[in-house]
Amino acid sequence: MTDIDIEKENKAIAKEYKELLRISYQKLSAEDKKLIRKAFDLSVEAHQNQRRKSGEAYVFHPIAVAKIVASEIGLGATGIAAALMHDVVEDTDITVADIERMFNPKVAQLVEGLTKISQVQKDLNVSMQAENFRKMLLTLNDDVRVILIKLADRLHNMQTMESMPEHKQVKIASETLYIYAPLAHRLGLYNIKTQLEDLGLKYTEPKVYNAIVSKIKETKEEQDAYIKMISDVLQKSLDEEKVEYVIKGRPKSIYSIRRKMKAQNVSFDEVYDKFALRIVYKSNLHDEKFIAWKIYSIVTDHYRPSPSRLRDWISSPKSTGYEALHITVMGPKGRWVEIQVRSERMDEIAEKGYAAHYKYKQGATEESGLDVWLNLLKEALENSETNAVDFVEDFKMNLYAKEIFVFTPKGEIKSLPKGATSLDFAFSIHSEIGIKTRGTRVNGRLVPLNTELKSGDQIEVITSQNQKPTSSWLDYVTTSRAKTKIRNVLNENTKKMAEEGKELLTRKLKQLKITLNEQVVNEMVNFFKLKTSLDLFYRVGIGSIENQQLKDFAAQKSNTLINFFKSKIKRTHTTADPDIHKQVISSNFDMLVFGADHDRLDYKLASCCNPIPGDDVFGFVTINEGIKVHKKDCPNAISLQSNYAYRIILARWIDSTQQEFKAVLRITGMDTLGLTNELTKVISNNMHVNIQSISLSGDAGIFNGQVTVIVQNNIILKKLIDNIKKIDGIDKVTRVNKN
Repeated sequence: MTDIDIEKENKAIAKEYKELLRISYQKLSAEDKKLIRKAFDLSVEAHQNQRRKSGEAYVFHPIAVAKIVASEIGLGATGIAAALMHDVVEDTDITVADIERMFNPKVAQLVEGLTKISQVQKDLNVSMQAENFRKMLLTLNDDVRVILIKLADRLHNMQTMESMPEHKQVKIASETLYIYAPLAHRLGLYNIKTQLEDLGLKYTEPKVYNAIVSKIKETKEEQDAYIKMISDVLQKSLDEEKVEYVIKGRPKSIYSIRRKMKAQNVSFDEVYDKFALRIVYKSNLHDEKFIAWKIYSIVTDHYRPSPSRLRDWISSPKSTGYEALHITVMGPKGRWVEIQVRSERMDEIAEKGYAAHYKYKQGATEESGLDVWLNLLKEALENSETNAVDFVEDFKMNLYAKEIFVFTPKGEIKSLPKGATSLDFAFSIHSEIGIKTRGTRVNGRLVPLNTELKSGDQIEVITSQNQKPTSSWLDYVTTSRAKTKIRNVLNENTKKMAEEGKELLTRKLKQLKITLNEQVVNEMVNFFKLKTSLDLFYRVGIGSIENQQLKDFAAQKSNTLINFFKSKIKRTHTTADPDIHKQVISSNFDMLVFGADHDRLDYKLASCCNPIPGDDVFGFVTINEGIKVHKKDCPNAISLQSNYAYRIILARWIDSTQQEFKAVLRITGMDTLGLTNELTKVISNNMHVNIQSISLSGDAGIFNGQVTVIVQNNIILKKLIDNIKKIDGIDKVTRVNKN
């Protein structure tokens, strides 16, 4: 680079720094500015020789992250300084101890938390990714700001991904939609959540994203005019009532339009509430609620509201801290419009999430929703014996779940995810109460433990010291807190019973002249068709494996030697002519499937026999390396199949071009004479398509049908859909995602 370029770049860096101080949401003291300046200088120096893929100086990235942290999330000087230095320890010789010495322990702790997260390996499969996510959440124990800065870092990476290779873009975008957007949502960072979702869609479904963006541009003028029409009507009445306010039009995010299109199976033009109006009013804390309902009254004087779509999050804020009144009204031209009513304080909390909460929090004794959430999260993390993928899925389910508000017998309000049961409620009060729950009363009536609760219900829990959870309780609850606790108690009970079972089994086998060792345990697990030794001991402990069955096992064991020779003779016989048509088989058979259902699973080829496509093979489930595939005549095959038969799974090579797939089509139209006949004719005349199931019904002149077809690829499916659309009377043919 020339001197002029470097000078120009340095000016740009200095300009960014001034901008950072100017846009800070918190008021910065002289001391704060000094701290930020010091962090900025260290970051510039540490990254001076680094460049990003796009060619620009690397230091622009930490500055951009710090700007997001300062303005959009609203953190103070400590958070801004940590954001400026979030890559310093990872990329240079500077250590966390150096930062602690140069700054203070708090800044050092945040930088260390961020370094821990970034050292998590990137290119991993889902379950490793989930495990890393769990580790990342553990840093919440240190300081929530670590996660907030990490979200800002992820947002800036998403904003600057153009120069990356496509496979990396898709991977990072998928991970963002899977983990980071839900997290931003849960922390009340709506702006960041929206940007992460939209950018995630941009890279995972670029065609869909671009189509929606261009449609939004096309309709922008018309939408602006429509919003102005409503604003003009409301302004006049609001001014008369002396309300201080601003009205903003707010288009729906691209991602939420896409979600609506998918969920309701409609096109862009058929999505009704593509935009909303927001009325943000000035008020002191005392009058906030009163003014909100005054505005509600004015809005509904002019436009008819939909009573089923009124959302009052002022009386009962969401657990993310969100407060607002949402009114859906029938606007001009017969269109539904959502009007959001918020005070300036509520607006700030909605935009900035928990950082704004700290600013408005009254009295340090009041526990904020964030603390409650973090405590629940810690509990889930610490108790989590479930695998990491289940953990992430549970976590996300509880994140996105809509909330209901219920009452204790004393009238205290509790928020639970929609779908929660009366047993979930018992665990939400305290896990010890949950475990001892004998029965529940909802609104004074005794109800089953799996009764789904509704907002406004009042629940009383009846406990008993002798009560213990049973495995069916796992079907009665939906919250991860309750599930984790029940699993833990059940595991403890199982382990106890299994220990007793092991002692009992040792005694019983001794009488049958068999010594209990690892080999015998494996043989018994296989003989009784169980999965683990724990299952075996537990069943003996509870008495479901009886003495006669143990005698049968002993008798079978004495014949093992004979069976062994028989199987050897059989195997030698089946592999008599191994090289027949090897070449032909290899060229056609290129995909491995497992089990009776021909599942496609991840596997590795065993190095002891190096199978190739077309060989007779079997799968062996190893303890640490997933499925290993061996040839049937592998030198180790006999010992594996006799010692660990319960870990062997069927495997065979198939021709992937011959594989068939199931697709479900939903068909609607006008119920004309002969339509059913015409439809079945069109499907069966289509080559390479088999009908698996078909259900058709007519109702008041409307035709509804669902057809499951078996096809080889989506080209054949598209052709079929086009042919069905040509039938007279058919209105829509859509493909359904069926689990």
